[in-house]
Amino acid sequence: MRTNGYGRLQVVAGPMFSGKSEELLRRVRRARLAGLEVVLVNHAWDERYGTGEVSSHTGLSLGSTSATDVPGLLAAVGDRAPDLLAVDEAQFFGPDVVPALEAVLRRGTTVVVAGLSVTFDGRPFEPLPTLMAIAEDVTRLTAVCGVCGADAVFHQRIRAGSGGDPLDGTAAHVGGTETYAARCRRHHEP
Repeated sequence: MRTNGYGRLQVVAGPMFSGKSEELLRRVRRARLAGLEVVLVNHAWDERYGTGEVSSHTGLSLGSTSATDVPGLLAAVGDRAPDLLAVDEAQFFGPDVVPALEAVLRRGTTVVVAGLSVTFDGRPFEPLPTLMAIAEDVTRLTAVCGVCGADAVFHQRIRAGSGGDPLDGTAAHVGGTETYAARCRRHHEP
């Protein structure tokens, strides 16, 4: 996983229900099977399936460290240089996560992040667009439109959350099929 003493940045991005967490968990399981040291971190706001674990909508899950902010994420790594740092719900860590992850990469750790690339109203959801721009590897996933079955690059709120600016990084973006639905460009209503 290490190249020339530096890690690689891998980004798994897409809308809700596209399989981002599932892909992240697949990569973590493979790294563990290979005997690599893995640190798995999720944002503390995502408690849909319990705390201290990364879970997919399909029911896959692995134990993780929950962090509320970038210092908490870095504390999970500590002074070590694990082979792999996997971060789920990266969008909730905000723009300060970019330089923090770059510092971890300089230690030789490969970093894989999964997160939403768009908000429910179809706008870029930082820091994922920035991370995608500087990553060695980007996997862009799509969901299935709940209206027509086409590839969905968007998701939209179908039931009001706690309000606020859709870009403010609040926990209002956490939810499942009770609150959000995947939509193709034709059926997305910004």
